[in-house]
Amino acid sequence: EILIGLVGSEMCIRDRYYSFYSTEGIFMSATSSKLKNPNDSVMNQRVIKLAWPIFLQLLLGVSLGYVDTIMLSNYNSTAVGAIGNANQVLGFLTLAFNIISSATGIIVSQYLGAGKKEKMNMIYTVALSFNFVLSIVISLVVFIFSRNLLEAMQVPAAMLDESDMYMRIVGGTIFTQALINAFNSVFASNGKTVFGMIIGLGMNIINICGNALLLYGPLKVLGLGASGAAVSTCGSRVIAVIASVIYFYTVIKGKFSLKYLRPFPYDVLKSLLKLGIPTAGENISYDCSQLFLQAFINTMGIVAINAKIYANMLSMFTYMIALAAANATQIIVGHSVGAHDYDFAYRRVLKTLRFGMIISISVAIINWLISPFTLGLFTGDKAVIALGSTVMFIAIILEFGRTTNLVIINSMKAAGDVKFPTALAIFSMWILSVGLGWLLGIFFGMGLTGIWIAMAADEIFRGVVVLIRWIKGSWRGKRVVLEEKTNSNGTAKATA
Repeated sequence: EILIGLVGSEMCIRDRYYSFYSTEGIFMSATSSKLKNPNDSVMNQRVIKLAWPIFLQLLLGVSLGYVDTIMLSNYNSTAVGAIGNANQVLGFLTLAFNIISSATGIIVSQYLGAGKKEKMNMIYTVALSFNFVLSIVISLVVFIFSRNLLEAMQVPAAMLDESDMYMRIVGGTIFTQALINAFNSVFASNGKTVFGMIIGLGMNIINICGNALLLYGPLKVLGLGASGAAVSTCGSRVIAVIASVIYFYTVIKGKFSLKYLRPFPYDVLKSLLKLGIPTAGENISYDCSQLFLQAFINTMGIVAINAKIYANMLSMFTYMIALAAANATQIIVGHSVGAHDYDFAYRRVLKTLRFGMIISISVAIINWLISPFTLGLFTGDKAVIALGSTVMFIAIILEFGRTTNLVIINSMKAAGDVKFPTALAIFSMWILSVGLGWLLGIFFGMGLTGIWIAMAADEIFRGVVVLIRWIKGSWRGKRVVLEEKTNSNGTAKATA
């Protein structure tokens, strides 16, 4: 039950953060060249300056998901499984409003890079409004059909009531997380990544204090259990939204007003959907492919299941380093493309990839070398430790592809090139990751080792393809910033 909770929390966190950010090397020495847009302070920033707060924010996001699980494990083991099952459902649903959050970061970066600050408030208003309306609809669906969704997942009867109450509270207020995502995307695109980290830290502190009061402190007499954890989570999100609004108005100097929606700027919404839908499609495809792989692993016995969970937990640190680097680069590449400085973006990504690869592979090797000890912290089963160590070795090879994908694919998206990497990802995930995974893991009986080899093949294949595309420059000229051209009748016409 504890493992179910961990898996559910991890899934929610990956969906929550995957969509905001993009690519570039976290440990780059970053000597800036002369820029075509010297007034763009974000382009002049070192990648590590943008990346380290993102890394800590991701780390805090993981801990926020685990806090409820860990604190409830000492309170009631049934409640752990209850929130784990609820979080698996919520993880899928959050993909819907991540459509706009992911696209917002790209468009804001490009417009800021182009120096078109006069349109920023309109973009902010459209993005935040659409996210808010969509997430309100999702919140209502979750609140009304919570029990039906959980029953469809075959949640055990002993957990059903607690899962239902937790999901009604957290899912019914999921619009707060949608707003946090959208605001964080705006802040990061403006180069203000530190505030996102502060928000993450504040949410953790509030959540821990709330759990302590409701589960073990004076309010324990209420006997809320999983519902208490849900209340703490929602409370931390509400305060985070309030802090984000204040920061948005006072530091970003942004404005949110319905006047920007009259007449409705369909061109802005179209651009947001054009960028966001393919990214969301990729995320949905990834989650579905992972469910298939998990189904394969579930047929291999408890040793394989546990080894997979522990290996994922140990690999999370390496993944977050690469993802933070990717997030920082998306911001810089977006500004560069907005400023028409494609050459700067091209060089920066390749330089980041080189340094990012060195760091990621080094961490993966260390992770493998110490895996007998670290896996021993979770379990005393020698079979699980041995299998987990084998998987961690294969993860070194996998990291070559995954780091390349995170850095380059997210940079391509920042440049407006979203359709190709999405189509490639969907094809590769299902043919190599799932198809080859079944062939090696099930048909040839290689078990979890075969699954991991297939995932590595998927990542490496995509990494090679997108690296070639980046070098060829097929991503150039796909920016989404609208230029004003004049028609023959003297009226202005917006063109990409």
